[in-house]
Amino acid sequence: MRPLTEAETRAVFEKLGKYIGENIQLLVDRPDGTYCFRLHRDRVYYLSEKLLKLAASVPRESLVAPGTCFGKFTKSQKFRLSVTALDFLAPYAKYKVWVKPGSEQSFLYGNHVLKSGLGRITESTAQYQGVVVYSMADVPLGFGVAAKSTQECRKVDPLAIVVFHQADVGEYVRNEDTLT
Repeated sequence: MRPLTEAETRAVFEKLGKYIGENIQLLVDRPDGTYCFRLHRDRVYYLSEKLLKLAASVPRESLVAPGTCFGKFTKSQKFRLSVTALDFLAPYAKYKVWVKPGSEQSFLYGNHVLKSGLGRITESTAQYQGVVVYSMADVPLGFGVAAKSTQECRKVDPLAIVVFHQADVGEYVRNEDTLT
């Protein structure tokens, strides 16, 4: 387990900035202590400094997950955000999308959000902006990328894709062997 390099930190913060904007600072400087990001086996973990000190005594081979996995670096060194980061992204999300109850299940199976399943969308959402997907009962379901801006969403046909799927809570069931 080691600190992130400059390039790795930039990649992680650019991806997080796509979803929560300048609220990244609120993730690091929290009222309940200082938190940091660490890299372990190509995965980025978010943990408190207290937990970091305790994890230092565990051998590297025995350490499974020192904190909350925020994502991983691919072989081409691109950062891919994981669904386990949803609990930390949802409270600070700048742009949100609410899906109708009928399309919740479709999204949780890994499909994109269609215009017909769109309940609400945050005003002034730009195209290709990171969004957090909620149910109509304000339960975070996952996150994705807006395929259309808010203005374009009003004019498109009902079968057009509005949000590209990135991750959802259904992955806990689908990929339970590979999630750490």
